[in-house]
Amino acid sequence: MKLILRSDMQGVGKRGDIIDVADGYARNYLLPQGKAIVATDGAVEQAAKMRKARDLRDASDREAAQTIASTLVPKVIALSAKAGAEGKLFGSITAADIVAAISEQTSVELDRKQLEIDEQIKTVGQHVVRAVLHPEVSFPVTIEVSPV
Repeated sequence: MKLILRSDMQGVGKRGDIIDVADGYARNYLLPQGKAIVATDGAVEQAAKMRKARDLRDASDREAAQTIASTLVPKVIALSAKAGAEGKLFGSITAADIVAAISEQTSVELDRKQLEIDEQIKTVGQHVVRAVLHPEVSFPVTIEVSPV
């Protein structure tokens, strides 16, 4: 059955895509949940408009992410935390701590879920954290942790 998605669905498609799915999946899940509509001629035209709007929004989101990336990449974000004599922290630096420091030092608002921390930051020194603001825009953020 040919359907037009009304919302993004992971593994199925994005809003406005015309998909071909099994009849049972369409009748029992996608249509009753309001996640898709049947692909009639008028709906296909509407889907084209949805895709065009999605592409424009995606382009503007990508541009905004690249602007933020160009602001944050050259900066070193300074954080301070209680540490022992050997440079080990009494706890760890979290994504929320990093986001708060970025906001305070650069006026750039990020969400903690946009940061990927490979391993916990538990030592004093310089660390690199990856920020993913858009599927096509990811960049490193340099963090400098100093003892209090």
